Amino acid sequence: MKQTQVCIVGAGCVGLTLALGLAKQGIDVVVIDAAPQQSVPEQISDEYSLRVSALSLASQALFEELGAWPAIMAMRAQVYTTMDVRDKDSFGKICFAAQEQDLSHLGHIVENDVIRKALLATLANYNNASVLFDSPYQQIHQSDSDVFLTLENGTPLIAKLLVACDGANSAIRQQYKMPLTFWDYDHHAIVATIKTQLPHNQVARQVFLPDGPLAFLPLPEANTHSIVWSTSPGRAKALLALPDDEFNKALMSEFDGQCGLCQVVSSRQAFPLKMRYARKWLDNRVILMGDAAHTIHPLAGLGMNLGLKDAAYLLELLADAPNNQLAEFAPNKLLRQYERGRKADAQTHIAMMQGLKELFEGQHPLKKLIRGVGLNLVDNLSPLKQLFADQALGK
Repeated sequence: MKQTQVCIVGAGCVGLTLALGLAKQGIDVVVIDAAPQQSVPEQISDEYSLRVSALSLASQALFEELGAWPAIMAMRAQVYTTMDVRDKDSFGKICFAAQEQDLSHLGHIVENDVIRKALLATLANYNNASVLFDSPYQQIHQSDSDVFLTLENGTPLIAKLLVACDGANSAIRQQYKMPLTFWDYDHHAIVATIKTQLPHNQVARQVFLPDGPLAFLPLPEANTHSIVWSTSPGRAKALLALPDDEFNKALMSEFDGQCGLCQVVSSRQAFPLKMRYARKWLDNRVILMGDAAHTIHPLAGLGMNLGLKDAAYLLELLADAPNNQLAEFAPNKLLRQYERGRKADAQTHIAMMQGLKELFEGQHPLKKLIRGVGLNLVDNLSPLKQLFADQALGK
């Protein structure tokens, strides 16, 4: 039998971040994941991974505090100093520059595989933390004070707190019948790595097209980008079916040639986009975190940062709790505070993403006028622009 204070189900970026923070606080933690150890590559490939995240300054600060940032930077990360957002075929444009905020940069584009590998390497320095791959659970039961898991290999595990970081289709959320609000964005996101004629110059670019946003995110090579192209399912299917040269032409045309000629240098993949919001995040000693609790449209690149904010908030509450190692670990009052605080922030971001998506969809002349005037107004009014900048920086 294995005993621990916290069991985390899911060894993704959010689950591993939480585990590292707990271990640093001296809290015993076990992470279990059904995937094999090989799901985290031993060596970072010369080819860029298709799944990347735009890490905000707040996320960078969290990784610095936990000691994982040097490992991330030692592998591969690309700083961006400017964000350029435009409405296609319109005068609407807004630009955020780091120097306007008296900052050296606005964030980093980092492959998810790099983040996970850095977190695992840092976590290996702690004797009170363990990560068990190839370890799906068979059963979960809980009492008023403990959670009992049985792994498929028969190993029993007892924890004081179970954190579900098991993704958007969380089996734990379903088992405990935590109600879910969801809708289909009616978008599929195409991801790929591309080379461009012009260098990115550390600029993260996004253009709003009639059927969804297209983002060019800078990668460590000067002429290399990761793209996230959100479009209708039908168009996504058609774009995936195009030969490379036709896809390259479509990409350059839709991006108004901002980066010159484009050349796709990886496979192209697409995945459906759905909004999910768990109306309940807590069931006695079981809590939800990250994609298990919420998923949003990637048009502002906030998804990963939102999950990391979940982890940071729980760590903050545990660090501030008196005697958290003694009579009662993570009392119900603390867990309810986590649920209330993070649900409110998630609701705000979900509403903001839905509003942006609806505003920037379609070619109606009045909508385009509102978008153009609105973007330029924000770009020229410092207080309003600062509000948008604060969101992008993770404040």
